[in-house]
Amino acid sequence: MTSKAIQRRPCSSETDKTSEKRMETTVSDPVTEPLLGNCVHEDKSKIYEPATRSDFWDGTRQECLRWAHLLSTFIAQSARKIVNVLSEFGSLIARLFGCSSATQGSQNGQTVPLNLSPLQVERLRLLRQRLDVPYDCSSVKHQDALKELWRLAYPNRQLPPLKSDLWKEMGWQNSDPSTDFRAGGFMSLENLIYFARNYPDSFHRLLDKAEGKRAEWEYPFAAGGVNISYMLVQMLDLQSGKMSTKAGVHFVQLLEDDEAAFDNLFCVAFQVLDAQWLARQASYMEFNEILKSTRVQLEKELTTGCISSVQDLPSFRMLKR
Repeated sequence: MTSKAIQRRPCSSETDKTSEKRMETTVSDPVTEPLLGNCVHEDKSKIYEPATRSDFWDGTRQECLRWAHLLSTFIAQSARKIVNVLSEFGSLIARLFGCSSATQGSQNGQTVPLNLSPLQVERLRLLRQRLDVPYDCSSVKHQDALKELWRLAYPNRQLPPLKSDLWKEMGWQNSDPSTDFRAGGFMSLENLIYFARNYPDSFHRLLDKAEGKRAEWEYPFAAGGVNISYMLVQMLDLQSGKMSTKAGVHFVQLLEDDEAAFDNLFCVAFQVLDAQWLARQASYMEFNEILKSTRVQLEKELTTGCISSVQDLPSFRMLKR
């Protein structure tokens, strides 16, 4: 009897078990799976994560730029303030030691003045105001000033009328002194009064021609004073307001400590003029030449060395109170 091999069909349960085993062995390993798989959730996480980091770094970069801008602005403002403080400190030190250079340089052939303090600006403004006042023979104030000059010049003599030949003794060219003020204005009369009050000894020596060998035809004292006032205004360039001369720029520095710097300079100029007059044995017709040489000497003294006041000028020593 022939035996036949009986083939046994697996039962459904075994088949299911084998199928389950196969399915278990085909489950994908997450470690070997591509970074960009087909999983929807993985795609979303992989796509959004880089976008979130970009936004973060963009915001951080903008914040850094904003702070960098603020820091650079602060540094620039601080630097400007430091420069201003150092500049003001340097000007103060220069004024204290009296050796400040009176010019910063030259531009287009004109001297450039240093920055002026508020006090210098105010005193220069008041000085220019005085320049604009002409002598007014109808003004009681101006008449009283002329009478005061007479009393200071001749304290023991009776005051003459405002129109009298006696005024010629003081050096006015006419019996009416008001006709001699055209060039110097009322300020020239103020200069003469200041000279008589503050340096009476020098004033009277020049008025009386008390020193040296004099010419037969002397310069008139009072009229000469008016011309000196006008010469100083031109030398210092006070009328134009541009301060285009070296002497003018140096002079303005003196206003910081001396409100009457112009009046004091007038007294020095008068003394210098008389000294040069005697040294050259000059006469009336040489007055303008002596006036020019007086200007040259004053310009030299103002612009040479460390001058912080009119009293520092070498010629100031000639004045006597």
